[in-house]
Amino acid sequence: MRREILVSATPQESWVALLEDQELVEVLFDRPDQGRILGDIFLGRVEAVLPGIQAAFVDLGTEKAGFLHVADLNYGDAEEDDDEGDANGNGRGRGGRRGPKQRKLPNIQDHLQKGQTILVQVTKEAMGTKGPRLTADVSLPGRFLVYMPYSSRVGVSRKIEGREQRAKLRKLAQGVLPPDSGGIIVRTVSEEVNQKTLEQEFRSLHQRWQKIRQAATSGAAPAAVHREAKLISGVIRDLFSDKLDALRVDSREVFDEVRDYVRSVAPDLIERVHLHEGPVSLFDQYGVEEEIQKAFQRTVRLKSGGYVVIEPTEALVSIDVNTGKFTGKGRKDPEETILRTNLEAARVITKQLRLRDVGGIIVVDFIDMETKENRDKVLRELRSHLGRDRARTKAFEVSDLGLVEMTRQRIRPSLFTSLTDVCPSCGGIGRVYKPATVVRRIERSLERIAASKEEKRIVVRVHPEVALRVIETEPGLLKRLRTRTRLELDMRDDPLMRLDEFRLLSGPAENDVTEKYAA
Repeated sequence: MRREILVSATPQESWVALLEDQELVEVLFDRPDQGRILGDIFLGRVEAVLPGIQAAFVDLGTEKAGFLHVADLNYGDAEEDDDEGDANGNGRGRGGRRGPKQRKLPNIQDHLQKGQTILVQVTKEAMGTKGPRLTADVSLPGRFLVYMPYSSRVGVSRKIEGREQRAKLRKLAQGVLPPDSGGIIVRTVSEEVNQKTLEQEFRSLHQRWQKIRQAATSGAAPAAVHREAKLISGVIRDLFSDKLDALRVDSREVFDEVRDYVRSVAPDLIERVHLHEGPVSLFDQYGVEEEIQKAFQRTVRLKSGGYVVIEPTEALVSIDVNTGKFTGKGRKDPEETILRTNLEAARVITKQLRLRDVGGIIVVDFIDMETKENRDKVLRELRSHLGRDRARTKAFEVSDLGLVEMTRQRIRPSLFTSLTDVCPSCGGIGRVYKPATVVRRIERSLERIAASKEEKRIVVRVHPEVALRVIETEPGLLKRLRTRTRLELDMRDDPLMRLDEFRLLSGPAENDVTEKYAA
């Protein structure tokens, strides 16, 4: 498989795209006004301790207080695994885990009090009405190691599977770690590094930690004491290795920075870094912009003629698979047609989850299959492609209703949420009242006005389509309403109004009384 990274950078925003065999599978972006704090370390002040939910809210000096669960307090080695971090290498991504079921968690009020200062790290960005998720078990990611100052053990990334290789790397790392100086996890990219390289990075991470401690000791809460590497730097650190065929950059300044970094950590890869120049933009040349726009659509077409519908909701993301126009091209066995559609859908779904950066609970409704063998084939296909995802995922067995329930790590708002706002017309539900419905709402509102006996003259302002509907299908509406309500009525169209909006204006001054009478 050919893998490439495309970097497009301007002072206003930075974009990173990951391609696999010329197909866009992942995209990340950052803007200065986003206030991205994932991986940042803060000296926070406990704002409130809530024993009922075993959590505390911590003031970080940001717009929203951070959420710290008792499971994310610092317990040393009690709850660690060989996980090199979240999808961006920012710490161990502990936010949201509750640890082994056997471990009994202490009462949070025994560890935290209101007004107390505490060093915390952001493991999940603020989303919607929720503040950022925090952990007190701080970790510092480097290119080859993740340093865990509150730990005392050595781990190896779970993505390195060979037993001999894991043992070799663990032994190298143990030789790097001085006594009583914390713990480390060897990252996936470290498979071919030597002990000297690991020693250099450990010293760098340890020195960084000393500076953080010093800043926390001398600073006043709330304050940021360490900022995680920004988007481009973090991606190059975490992803650029000999498993990538090329890294293409469209900014001369960023290109020079990337080459300097690669020259210092992996000089043998320097020839894989390319500067994109030419009249056609980098993203347009590789079709990235077009794929991003497609990621905003509900329906994803399959090459076979079927389609997938992706619907994000507040609680979960529902995905429905349909055969559409695919009939099997002469095949007499409908089960075979359904299987082929479901297998293709499984591949497309995993790609779309990565591309849209969808997280949380996901429910997939594949087309019903009669045999368990076919259901298992689809599940294996889904899981095999989920294995390429940098985010942690878990797909469960097909349920009795034919649904596949799965989870995907969510550490930031999805691409769709980050780039769009709620529609002011529909309020985010995706639908508006039909013109006929608007007319009936107006009629009921006018009846309320008549019953109040407080108004004599009303002008109704509506969208042109609503006015056209009245003219074409109910030309006698105003006359009928004048007779019934005894009001002086007039209707005007206003192209600036939303389709399902209307305004009721009273008297010669045309005072807006809509809120008073409209339900």
